[in-house]
Amino acid sequence: MKRRFILIVCVCTFLFTCVFADNDKAIQIGQLPIKSQKFISKYFQGLKVAIVKQESDLFRKSYNVIFTNGDKLEFKGNGDWSEVKSLKNGVPEEIIPVRIKEYLKSNYPEDKVLKIERDNKGYEVNLTNTWEIKFDSNFMVIDMDN
Repeated sequence: MKRRFILIVCVCTFLFTCVFADNDKAIQIGQLPIKSQKFISKYFQGLKVAIVKQESDLFRKSYNVIFTNGDKLEFKGNGDWSEVKSLKNGVPEEIIPVRIKEYLKSNYPEDKVLKIERDNKGYEVNLTNTWEIKFDSNFMVIDMDN
């Protein structure tokens, strides 16, 4: 009897996860959190939006915005940016933390940041010279990859 109960719980949990996981849908830009909308109007004004998606899983939401020129933004559910990718023009310098900018200007003055990601652990930047540099939350370099 105990085994059947555990089996039923496992099957129900699996089905519940499958039903609610990876629930993506297209939305309008006005349905993004206000913080995300302000970010877009400040740093990506004038670019044409190709698609805006809301991604939902069991515990959180996130948003993706893709522009017709190929630029891509990812936002957390609260509207904070988590990734900015701009392969043609480079990431807007204003969103790069000062200490990372200083490090890059000292060591890679000719290169642009094409992509920046942030999470609770720190930042990762991709440069035009193909280097990927990871910074911890104190802006110290912790890894590099080419």
